[in-house]
Amino acid sequence: MIQPVRSALVLAATALLVACGGGGDDDGSGSASKSTGPVTIEWWHIQNNDPMKSVWADAVKQYEAANPNVKINVTVLENEAFKAKLTTTMQGGKVPDIFQSWGGGTLKEQVEAGLVQDVTEPTKAWIGDLNSAATGLYQIDGKQYGVPFNLGMVGVWYRKSLFEQAGIDAPPATWDEFLTTVQALKQKGVTPLAVGEKDKWPGMFWWANLSLRIAGKDALAQAGEDGSFDSPGFVKAGAELKRLIDLQPFQKGFLAAPWDGAGGEAAQIGNGKAAMSLMGQWAPSTYAANTKESEEVLADLGWFPFPTVDGGAGGPTEQFGGGDGFAIGKDAPPEAVDFIKFLVTSDVANKAGASGGILPVKKGTESSVTDPNMKSVLDARAQADFVQLYLDQAYAPAVGQAVNDAVQELFAGKASPQDVAGKIADAAKAG
Repeated sequence: MIQPVRSALVLAATALLVACGGGGDDDGSGSASKSTGPVTIEWWHIQNNDPMKSVWADAVKQYEAANPNVKINVTVLENEAFKAKLTTTMQGGKVPDIFQSWGGGTLKEQVEAGLVQDVTEPTKAWIGDLNSAATGLYQIDGKQYGVPFNLGMVGVWYRKSLFEQAGIDAPPATWDEFLTTVQALKQKGVTPLAVGEKDKWPGMFWWANLSLRIAGKDALAQAGEDGSFDSPGFVKAGAELKRLIDLQPFQKGFLAAPWDGAGGEAAQIGNGKAAMSLMGQWAPSTYAANTKESEEVLADLGWFPFPTVDGGAGGPTEQFGGGDGFAIGKDAPPEAVDFIKFLVTSDVANKAGASGGILPVKKGTESSVTDPNMKSVLDARAQADFVQLYLDQAYAPAVGQAVNDAVQELFAGKASPQDVAGKIADAAKAG
């Protein structure tokens, strides 16, 4: 039996709480414990596109100016390159002082391996100033093992101009309407969907959303405990995904296309070669980074939540997504936590939110988000009463990998919906 870290996130609008004690917004210099000499921090992050790449770079300069004994070495990596490099580095027993984390089962394994610091004590004075649903993603057995900076959900981004070209007046609300929208786009010679299935997790988003809509959150929780991913709801989720795949809605070469980079999913949307993309709140900046027409694509974007499925167990206020945060390596100096504290102060969080790059988690900074599409995601976040964490992070890594691998085979026409459910169930039960 596997024991995943699964977050039933209660996402409700929260009022601004006044910071107290040591949790107030400072310049990053107020820490309960500090080193006595020069300090070097190794920071790995995946914000490899602007605006967040520049926001983080500016934050480093500001922190170093306020703390002249601290030097922060920044390693910026694309998502897949980060995962590969981190795995290799950790296998060698080394860990960056600060590194990207999504929480969940992967973080749990890192904690059990003794690779990550328990930061409950050094963060207790200010962690309550952050969205509790976001901080909960990094809690294991009642202890804090990471700090979030971003929280949103996965939905469908679309090019308004291509919808207009196909005569589509409004985004679809149900799965059947969505399939009709796909057919309408095809009839007008528009590629309906882009997917970067080389990276596997973009395809997982489709199966996971359908599983949440059809099998429901309780079935996902139960499957995490007993491995019952081969139950009827999950098989039907695969069958509905196959209905979509059979329409051949994706760009040519989608199985070899990455999410980010030349020829990838983001470039397809950014360059107007496909109408829709199922992706998280980070998508707009990545679309823009993959085209020379960045301002035009951002102005032409729309967003809608994943459609409901008639007769499914999941309702419209149950969503799929998660956030971004940082874990602290086992040998990191105390300044590493102090720097993370600085990254989530109102000053930095407001800049990040205003940039359109993230949906900040510091309470009271939600108003910094002014981009209409990002506000749509933020509003949906506030209305959601449950958000299922990404399946390749929610469960143990072996199970998450099985989900990604099996779903990719469905996209490739090499597995049936029953095969997909069975392979995931086998991996879960083996754990």
